[in-house]
Amino acid sequence: MTVAMQMFSAEVLKLRRNRGLMAFTFLLTVGVVVLYFGYSALRHASNPSQYGAAGGLVDFQHAVRLLGMYFGGLAAILIGTEAGTADLASGVFRDLVTTGRSRLALFAFRAPAAAFVSIAFTTVAFALSVAATFQFADGLSTPTVGVILQSYGWMVLANAVLACLAVGVGSLTGSRGLTLTGVIGWQTIVSQLLLNAGSLGSVRDLLLPASLGQLAPMPAGIPFTVSTGAAIAVVVGWAAVPAAVGAWRTRAQDA
Repeated sequence: MTVAMQMFSAEVLKLRRNRGLMAFTFLLTVGVVVLYFGYSALRHASNPSQYGAAGGLVDFQHAVRLLGMYFGGLAAILIGTEAGTADLASGVFRDLVTTGRSRLALFAFRAPAAAFVSIAFTTVAFALSVAATFQFADGLSTPTVGVILQSYGWMVLANAVLACLAVGVGSLTGSRGLTLTGVIGWQTIVSQLLLNAGSLGSVRDLLLPASLGQLAPMPAGIPFTVSTGAAIAVVVGWAAVPAAVGAWRTRAQDA
């Protein structure tokens, strides 16, 4: 257990030391929430008759979607990519292998560390969202404690899955640029186009945004429904399969 904690802490520390990555992750999570509620509050203050209050349940749901599927998801992909490619890109993978430590052990802590760092940022952003939701509600209905907890759990799930996906792909390719382009392009462009391709039928159930949207405790804008059981299986698959491929590649990688 002591060795495991040391390896996990080392992976987290490698991510934390990348100040550029941490700064950009902060902007994508906390910065986006501040900008969203700040702009909404200023707009309401300038013309209350035309623009609604900046808080309340609807704006809370918008903020959760931003942190779970959009900007928070991008932050998770950035961190997961760095965790999956850092050792190869920096040239230290050979040194780590020569220590005699298992390659699978080296890989095993990348995804948990990436998910931990990603969720730490989105947790702060989520807390700000909750505070702004009540502060700017101005008489509008607000989320219950149950809705808040469910939303937080869903956000954590979404961030963790995307971080695992990016770690797996990054470990497979060994390239930051290729991983970022592929994963972000797939999640933000290709998947969104396929979601609206009705001719694909039930094949669309295999898309990660569709399953995450089905599990979301708020409307996620998905144009069809997925059974809860299938959604859970798909989400687990999108985390487990890339991780398994990344573990295989790490084990077979030339040092």
